Amino acid sequence: MKVICDRGALLDAVNQVSSVVNSRSPKPQLACVKLVALKDGSVGRLTLTATDGEISLRLALDRVEVAQPGEALVPADKLRAIVSAQESDPTLTIEADNDACSIRGNDAKFKILGYPPAEFPPVPTFAEVSKGAKTVFTHPAGSLSMLITRTLFAAARENSRYAINGVLLKRDGKRLEMVATDGRRLAISRANLVGAEKDAHAASCIVPAKALSSLLRLVGDGDESVRIALTDAQVVFNFGADGDEDGRACLSSNLVEGAFPPYEDVIPKEQDKFVEFDRDVMASAVRRAALLTNEESRGVRLSFHAADKQLQIQSRAAELGEAEITVDLASYKGDDIVVGFNPSFLTDALKVIDDPRVAMELNKSPSRPGIIKVGTEFLYVVMPVTLQ
Repeated sequence: MKVICDRGALLDAVNQVSSVVNSRSPKPQLACVKLVALKDGSVGRLTLTATDGEISLRLALDRVEVAQPGEALVPADKLRAIVSAQESDPTLTIEADNDACSIRGNDAKFKILGYPPAEFPPVPTFAEVSKGAKTVFTHPAGSLSMLITRTLFAAARENSRYAINGVLLKRDGKRLEMVATDGRRLAISRANLVGAEKDAHAASCIVPAKALSSLLRLVGDGDESVRIALTDAQVVFNFGADGDEDGRACLSSNLVEGAFPPYEDVIPKEQDKFVEFDRDVMASAVRRAALLTNEESRGVRLSFHAADKQLQIQSRAAELGEAEITVDLASYKGDDIVVGFNPSFLTDALKVIDDPRVAMELNKSPSRPGIIKVGTEFLYVVMPVTLQ
């Protein structure tokens, strides 16, 4: 194999595929990137593939000159370090001979000892997975990114209830929904599928958080089409291809096992207080109040006043001090109420909301969950905390 690559494009691709390698696996091949160079007439393409055994990512580079087709299997960390270090070179030449791979720049040559490419585990293609899929649909990359961003932050981290360590992806007709929870908060984001059949078969799965984090890094052009195929055991996201052939990027992942909790049951139905506020003003106020909290007093006190449509956000921590910040509300309907929330849980939600005006719903009981929502597209349920 011999290829000449644009260094910047190669570095971006290596950084992305390196995010899925498993450097701790007893199988050294899972810590590697497989390089495959192909040539069709005068058109060359270099494909980079990595997997940790559960998540796989394949990226294609078209800005390459393929002098000799072939393949190589090289350690991801060394490849990434070398390509990154040659920052003054506009292009790099990669050659592979048996299990060794050399990388040449203007003033340097590196030789990496790798492994036989045949030892790399097979990675499914989109065409293979889509043949037996329960559902296959297309969605714009930008909207898919928004759905993930608005839910991934609320997923559990290393929870014993393994099913909530991922994000629920649910397709029902023309509706696409993603849901995440860690048991103390719940985030739901929805979008309409363009051109989808209204009565299409409903299907759902739980996608690992790691796979979705890797998928976010693949999004460039928000209008780019992403083909999604879902089976009983896998989900595949195919970027930049109208058909079933692999496009510029293809991410596949095993699914999280188990049943996602019945999240509809925890959405409050009898809220009697309705608030509207400026997103940035509220986020700033909560962040500032959180400056005087600690491990023992994680909550901030929210005191809503109907008469003057104002909110006082207070915090207090022993040996630190206290803070009080006043926020003018756009609207408030209901009686006065005092409720406590974890400030991080509030700011996490406000970070992922694009709309400048945000709605909040509360219950007359301060022990009941609150709701932050934007239209019908985003809903966030957050449990209150007991104030000291």
